[in-house]
Amino acid sequence: MANSLSPKDQKLLRIIDEVLHYVWDPIGISGVPQARDEYGGYVGPVFDLLRSGATDLEISSHLEAISSDRMGLPGRKERADEAASILTDWRDQQAEAGP
Repeated sequence: MANSLSPKDQKLLRIIDEVLHYVWDPIGISGVPQARDEYGGYVGPVFDLLRSGATDLEISSHLEAISSDRMGLPGRKERADEAASILTDWRDQQAEAGP
């Protein structure tokens, strides 16, 4: 998938991966190098949300649903909100920068 994307979209995928791992991190594994790919399966859907113009609230809600519904963890709204805000800010900044 990544090879057929523009350099800008490839960078967005890397940013999403970093933010999910280091900011959202619902299971607390950001300090474990062996778990670096733990959230990789969630990058694509978040990418799709960002590319479709999703709001902070929509992305945060998506991340909270993953935590609670798929992982069975208590919601960490503040982490989901922070991750969503970083991601939409980055997306919007890149859009303003042009191609």
